[in-house]
Amino acid sequence: MAERATFALRGRNPDVLTCIANLSNDEVFTPPDFANRMLDTLAEAWATSHGGANIWADKDVTFLDPVTKSGVFLREITSRLIVGLEEEFPDLEQRVEHILTKQVFGIAITNLTSLLARRSIYCSKAADGKRSVVRSFQTTGGNIWFEPLDHSWSAGKCRYCGASQSTLDRGDGSETHAYAFIHHDDVKVRIAELFGDEMQFDVIIGNPPYQIQDAGHSASAIPIYHRFIEQAIALDPRFLTMVTPSRWFVGGKGLDEFRAARLADRHLRVIVDYIVDKDAFPTINVNGGVSFFLWDRDHEGDCLITTVEQGGLESEPIARSLSEFDVFVRRIPAVEILRKVRAKGEETFDDRVGPRKPFGLATNYFGAEAESKVNPVKLYSSGKITWVGRGDIEANAEWVDRWKVLIPAATDGNENYPLPIWDSVGPFVAPPGEACSETYLVASLASDEATAANIRDYMRTKFFRFMVSLRKVAQHNKAGNFAFVPDLPMTQTWSDAALQKRYGITEEEAAFIDTMIRTMDWPDD
Repeated sequence: MAERATFALRGRNPDVLTCIANLSNDEVFTPPDFANRMLDTLAEAWATSHGGANIWADKDVTFLDPVTKSGVFLREITSRLIVGLEEEFPDLEQRVEHILTKQVFGIAITNLTSLLARRSIYCSKAADGKRSVVRSFQTTGGNIWFEPLDHSWSAGKCRYCGASQSTLDRGDGSETHAYAFIHHDDVKVRIAELFGDEMQFDVIIGNPPYQIQDAGHSASAIPIYHRFIEQAIALDPRFLTMVTPSRWFVGGKGLDEFRAARLADRHLRVIVDYIVDKDAFPTINVNGGVSFFLWDRDHEGDCLITTVEQGGLESEPIARSLSEFDVFVRRIPAVEILRKVRAKGEETFDDRVGPRKPFGLATNYFGAEAESKVNPVKLYSSGKITWVGRGDIEANAEWVDRWKVLIPAATDGNENYPLPIWDSVGPFVAPPGEACSETYLVASLASDEATAANIRDYMRTKFFRFMVSLRKVAQHNKAGNFAFVPDLPMTQTWSDAALQKRYGITEEEAAFIDTMIRTMDWPDD
């Protein structure tokens, strides 16, 4: 037994859990190094809150990964407990038996991941198998639970997670992605069903699935990671630490209430924010970066923020209130600049920006190739210009005869710094007689050509694009992205130099903006 346990739990080179492919960009295997950073953060907080005590030397602390995939969190926790509990349990076999039956628990997200996790923890896909390092389990699952579940369909979508019935109600034995931890009205009842009435977890840790296909069109998807976080908090653990896309800081479909709750949550003790996704997870794309947080039930105060810039360069941790703004602004220099801008008390540019489908025409809507209609409207659509009649305009018909400034509704999602914010087309002036499909946004209406040109030039400044960047973490442009941009008089042309003088932006702050925002060659107008 001792030889098997030692083999199962010692380090490897290479570590097999660094070599397996991710299930998808939404169900991501956590690299062992990243998992261990989260555990180091947990251990530091535990020691601070428990008079310097070592969490790994406590035989009574219980751990749950409610979204187990490869089993990396449970494996690394087990490895640390193996070392920390040596004095408490000198016999290795007894020590392993205690840890894996009394302290370490998981809920797998699929049948495949349940097998992977059991193999990582028990050295056997069957916890009660002959090769398992645990002898007392009487079930195949042991403490890593999985059973296939069905969604609870109502009006074409799941009432728990919002998944699309037409997409996931396949009835062919395929994975349903009905995750057990969030498909229940009372998570405490669910945990009692799985692990017993008396089970109370001290630490909940994991990397939840990020999104799931909803009842929208095509590949429409909604975030679901916040549902796992909310369920975990409802279990009242001592500590909770999870990985999330950093998009929740400023955006995300259906995340407004979650974001407001978390920014007001004084129990958030630590956030480690990776600006570039590849510095955390080298093989996947997560626009806007990724982060992990540590929630501490007994903490009441500011949150310690560490920012990891591109290439892994880390800031010094800084304690901040998360509730200063309605979104989380990621960098301290940006916070200082934003404070100066907001001190003016000016109106903001978001009130100018039109809706997602400004003229009621979809992205794939095209008119005629030539001006064949009487009094035609020039239409900017996806990749081409066509012509439509005025009767084809389905919304905001009165805008057709106004001066307008248009921008593409989305960029290519390029997250390389310095950021462009707009693509190479950038904002451009559309005179009366022109409209667009939802490929573009009407960023502003204007009273005349000169005003429209001033708006366009203002939008091209690094200052304007920087202020947008504080609220934009994905490729789509929308009115909310402009809520930090001051709405200035457009009777003059604004340059970066004039804007820096207006807001008292220092040379160091201007240099910081230069590192964030790309110099662009705009087309001639």
